[in-house]
Amino acid sequence: MAKTYENAGVNLEAGYEVVRRIKQHVASTSRVGSMGNIGSFGGMFDLSTLGIKEPVLVSGTDGVGTKLKIAFAMDKHDTIGIDAVAMCVNDVLAQGAEPLIFLDYVALGHNIPEKVEAIVAGVAEGCRQAGCALVGGETAEMPGMYSDGEYDIAGYTTGVVEKSKLIDGSKVKSGDVLVGIASTGVHSNGFSLVRKIVADSGLNFDEQIPEFGGRKLGEVLLTPTRIYVKQVLDVIRKCDVHGICHITGGGFDENIPRVLHEGQGLEINEGSWEILPVFQMLEKWGGIPHREMFNIFNMGIGMIAVLDESEAQKAIDILASHGEKASVIGKVTDVPGVNIIMKQ
Repeated sequence: MAKTYENAGVNLEAGYEVVRRIKQHVASTSRVGSMGNIGSFGGMFDLSTLGIKEPVLVSGTDGVGTKLKIAFAMDKHDTIGIDAVAMCVNDVLAQGAEPLIFLDYVALGHNIPEKVEAIVAGVAEGCRQAGCALVGGETAEMPGMYSDGEYDIAGYTTGVVEKSKLIDGSKVKSGDVLVGIASTGVHSNGFSLVRKIVADSGLNFDEQIPEFGGRKLGEVLLTPTRIYVKQVLDVIRKCDVHGICHITGGGFDENIPRVLHEGQGLEINEGSWEILPVFQMLEKWGGIPHREMFNIFNMGIGMIAVLDESEAQKAIDILASHGEKASVIGKVTDVPGVNIIMKQ
């Protein structure tokens, strides 16, 4: 027992208990290529098991932003780990990469093993959904850095893609269509504004909202970010995908143009997909101009595949077989800018 360290606010025994608690969750994410090395200083993965001739590694790291504040307010911590995984794996998926490994970092003022286990259980669930192995991580107890009950979480993933199949937007052409895949809600972006809207409107996260079927506002906002890995990889295998966009901070205006060439633009048809009630309510409560909403939130579209029009229905059918709602929401044009044709 390191009593001197404990007197400074760091409980080593609690850290040891966390390791004991999370081992089962980590083990549940094992996949081909993963090497059982939890407890080592570094996580390992055997690339030779994949049979890829020219492997390109694609890495991503991210957190979940101030969505954490809602998890604190609701004292609900079992889904925020899914968000951490989703934000990373969906990004590397946009290059056509299959996520292989994931590492998490949880920092908190005081180590509460039950809470850390709930967080890591969510991470493990996200990894299972994405098909990647949780090969390591870090729990940092830092007294004085975080308020009681608060923490931060970040994640890191590495994926792989055959060099010849890398999706970099180079094939995107005018006339290609945008197949939008439905989001589950706000996902993990825009929560500084969301929290301001809720505070300014005099609402609270425990409030039951009729427009949400009587669900609590906080529960709706904590809906985990959708992980698109397995279903989009299936589309990539069976269709000629020219570009992929993960709709995160900056909404449509910031994210979709990332796959365009100079001189290209977008025409998007509002009404070709469902704008979820949560966005309608945020717009109403916050008095946000309708067009501006598309420059902040995902508006019900979490990921977009750019394909030749002839392949759009095939992609939609594949996604439907995975339980995804998808539709053609627009097209690539030779007029620069993002033109959203508003629903009348």
